Amino acid sequence: MNKNGKKYIVLILNAVLSGIMISVGGTVYLMCENKIIGSFLFSFGLFTIVQRGFALYTGKVGYIPENSPVYIIETLVTLIGNVSGTALAAIALKQTKFSQILREKAELSMTAKTSDTIASQLILGAFCGMLMYLAVDNAKECQKKNSDTALVFGVCLPVMIFIICGFNHSIADSFYMFSAETFPTDMPYILTVAAGNAMGGMIIPIIKKITSI
Repeated sequence: MNKNGKKYIVLILNAVLSGIMISVGGTVYLMCENKIIGSFLFSFGLFTIVQRGFALYTGKVGYIPENSPVYIIETLVTLIGNVSGTALAAIALKQTKFSQILREKAELSMTAKTSDTIASQLILGAFCGMLMYLAVDNAKECQKKNSDTALVFGVCLPVMIFIICGFNHSIADSFYMFSAETFPTDMPYILTVAAGNAMGGMIIPIIKKITSI
């Protein structure tokens, strides 16, 4: 196998792991009665992803303006891997005693999200994408400065904000979709949100690129 082949195998495996981590966050959020505590615990997924160097679509897509065109392919591969990871997690959890309650809560979430207008889905996805870019970029800056405390707050707070505000995260919503057993009916919604995440994630990098000229 050539170097590029190995690169994409590693990428897809890391993307699947990220999908599973986001699913863990989604599970604890659905199971938690307190929204604030649930949103904080959800952030464990992203914190693990940035610390372990896994690949998450909403963490990568914002960096498209700063990279070569091949990076777009890597980002799309990451999206596929993330969605696959959420599917695997949902299938596994269906075999547990939590299956029914997860399905019921996921159904409520997906019904509210998919009944929204496309414009609203995109905009809520864009705000989430911007926050996710900031969370990942905060982590990178803190790692450079060896600032562990700032890293925790820099990653957790944007995640808590997007959840409490009700913004749309394509990978978390993929987990809810598979848990609610609404695949493939709700797949157009996931793709719409993924586009919104991309739009929001690239806003700050694009502005930075323009203002640095």
